[in-house]
Amino acid sequence: MYESNYLAGNLRASSQGRDQALFAKTQDGRTLSYGEFFKGAETYAAALMSKGVLPGDRVAVQVDKSIEVLQLYVGTIIAGGIFLPLNTAYTPAEIEYFLGDASPRVFVCSSKNKEALLPVAKKCGVAALETMDGDGSGSLPDLAATQMAGVKAVPRAKDDLAAILYTSGTTGRSKGAMLSHGNLWSNAATLRDYWHFTSEDRLIHALPIFHTHGLFVATNVTFAAGSALDFMAKFDADDVLKAMANATVLMGVPTFYVRLLKHEKLDKEHTKNMRLFVSGSAPLLSETHDLWKEKTGHAILERYGMTETNMNTSNPYDGERRAGTVGFPLPGVEVRIMDGETELPRGEIGSIEVRGPNVFQGYWQMPEKTKEELREDGFLITGDLGMIDDRGYVSIIGRSKDLIISGGYNVYPKEIELMIDDIDGVVESAVIGLPHPDFGEGVCAVIVKDPHADLSDKTIMDAISTDLAKYKQPKKVFFVDELPRNTMGKVQKKSLRDDYSDTFIAT
Repeated sequence: MYESNYLAGNLRASSQGRDQALFAKTQDGRTLSYGEFFKGAETYAAALMSKGVLPGDRVAVQVDKSIEVLQLYVGTIIAGGIFLPLNTAYTPAEIEYFLGDASPRVFVCSSKNKEALLPVAKKCGVAALETMDGDGSGSLPDLAATQMAGVKAVPRAKDDLAAILYTSGTTGRSKGAMLSHGNLWSNAATLRDYWHFTSEDRLIHALPIFHTHGLFVATNVTFAAGSALDFMAKFDADDVLKAMANATVLMGVPTFYVRLLKHEKLDKEHTKNMRLFVSGSAPLLSETHDLWKEKTGHAILERYGMTETNMNTSNPYDGERRAGTVGFPLPGVEVRIMDGETELPRGEIGSIEVRGPNVFQGYWQMPEKTKEELREDGFLITGDLGMIDDRGYVSIIGRSKDLIISGGYNVYPKEIELMIDDIDGVVESAVIGLPHPDFGEGVCAVIVKDPHADLSDKTIMDAISTDLAKYKQPKKVFFVDELPRNTMGKVQKKSLRDDYSDTFIAT
């Protein structure tokens, strides 16, 4: 039924003939078999078709997390559409940009936001505005309930678009990364094999599903293996620990692991059934990695991906998972370190570029931006700075936009952050460059300290002064209660630069 549709056919293949096998269990105790899941997805496909969705049409979705959203995602693929998930934190003003840019045929929002978003949808020419809530209710689920399962998947080829994911837009207009059926499936199949997923696995899913990590990595790998999900509306340390008794894998962001480490019940007994802990979407501190291993006996597997590519590298399943690195290029993926047009040798820091079947098709309606970042030879300029060591492990040094040029010298924030984080009493730090009248940019450190620690600007500077060149040493130190983060736990340095932008001007 799905064979003519490249992604839908592959997502279904591992569970074909296993319709009674468990696909997901929700927090309220509801269970859904693979047969039930795909029948539901087919009714959503039929509902979208009844609303005029044709092959290549976009279906934009800003709703709370639920199993029905996953059915809508797969239903969109079955209908030949392009799935466009949107962060639930976006305001109506932000949504207007996405709807105006992507021109979706259908926009699905939560009931509570319908009144505010209806004029926005009308202004942007959206043909149909439907609702869907976290409990599975809403106008679109109601419509899907009137449809018959068994709809035939619309033919779609490997290079046809399956999804558009907008980047966070922290340095300008958000860009819509166009991901093909082949991009998504190649990555799911590779990760299934690389991380040793089988139908016996059960994944704790506590991630949001408007983001690559929760929607495509966690969910698509589950489909690819025919395994099961413990599906949680959000992360809760108590719920996650309880689920470990029957689960085998947790995919999370560093915040998950930091919070779990604070839980009094975390120990080797509670994690004995687990075989794999994966972390991504933001850097994992070496301290967190080491403490997790000490408390649970498990080494967290850190990997590296991005909206435009899904996953690029991973620490090995079998072999040393090196703290502070993101491992090796995945099978079929090439990684190189560049300085302009010159490829750098191992051990040198430069711009990370990647090439492989996972790399996106370009930015929606931005051909010039696509040309800037996607080279003619197929390598994507990621915008990340990094290096490859003599053993082949890739390390992320930071974003190229976060590189500080002070007095003509390049300063890599990661180097300084690692030193500051090693100081007793420091919880974490973020190093940024701020406009400086003499040096162009002045190095500054924003630090979260332990409430009980007696730290000052002087103790910080004294601790690092002998190990850092003068031009790398922070000219200002700020103490804060917490660092600003996005939904996936990534520190928002642009926000910090905005907050302290007049630091040197004022002085």
